[in-house]
Amino acid sequence: MTTCYVGIGSNVGDRAMFARRAVEELKQASGIELVSVSSIYETSPIGGPPQRSFVNLVVKLETELDPRQLLEATQAVETRLGREPSDIHWGPRVVDLDILTFGDEKVSEPDLEIPHPRMTQRRFVLVPLLEIEPDAADPWGTRYADLLDEAEGDVELLEKY
Repeated sequence: MTTCYVGIGSNVGDRAMFARRAVEELKQASGIELVSVSSIYETSPIGGPPQRSFVNLVVKLETELDPRQLLEATQAVETRLGREPSDIHWGPRVVDLDILTFGDEKVSEPDLEIPHPRMTQRRFVLVPLLEIEPDAADPWGTRYADLLDEAEGDVELLEKY
């Protein structure tokens, strides 16, 4: 089993409901065991067009899947919850699931990069990640807590999960 972290975000419709449903979908997924869930945070959008604020959270998983299989599982959750393909980069979305880390593995493929390439620049990722794993570090040993002050975005606690 490999420990991994997945970020979940939504800024369309009932954002918190979509985030909670994504967690429930991951709980039901074959080969995945949900270990912990952060609080839900309201966050400012970073990049992309002007849009509504997001809700974000991070889940800690144990999985027997490989990184590609986990990507397929997260994309299946997005599809089941109504996410549709869009040409708008970083635009509004019903739900977005991003694999943040996968054990100490490093993956660099056209459609999958682990650790997530922008996670250290985003407070909406680091704050919930550090809530559930205060000592989290990247595969090179850099503690994510040491990067929080430089990260972008406003993050406000919305509700405990």
